[in-house]
Amino acid sequence: MIALTDHDYLAQIHHTARLAETATSPYTVIDHVCRQLVGLLGLNGCRFEYGTLIGRPPRLEEDGSIAWDRHRRWDADRDGLPGEEVELRVFHNGHFHGRFMLRPAPGAAPPLAARLVAVTLADQVGAALDTAGRTGV
Repeated sequence: MIALTDHDYLAQIHHTARLAETATSPYTVIDHVCRQLVGLLGLNGCRFEYGTLIGRPPRLEEDGSIAWDRHRRWDADRDGLPGEEVELRVFHNGHFHGRFMLRPAPGAAPPLAARLVAVTLADQVGAALDTAGRTGV
């Protein structure tokens, strides 16, 4: 994984925000963010799931931590990402839209800053989906 600077992180957020403002379809934003997440977090793959939550995979939280169930935390700073899929939930204005399912590459250990950028990118997808729902796209 390539080391990114704060400037690189901000550029990714800015680019996605502009895309979310101008895209004619939220699917364009979802696909773009999925590609960003692969590079940003060192993933083998990423997919977006709409609808209800099924199962209890580890979850990337708003603060960049990894939660497992309600009471367990995974030390991503020490151990990298878990060896199984990790969910990144997509909300906007309190409304759940879906989740990204992140498939980490072996040994993937993104820093906290990268995990926080991932959460911010997911928030932008939530905003794009919320806007699309209001406009009927």
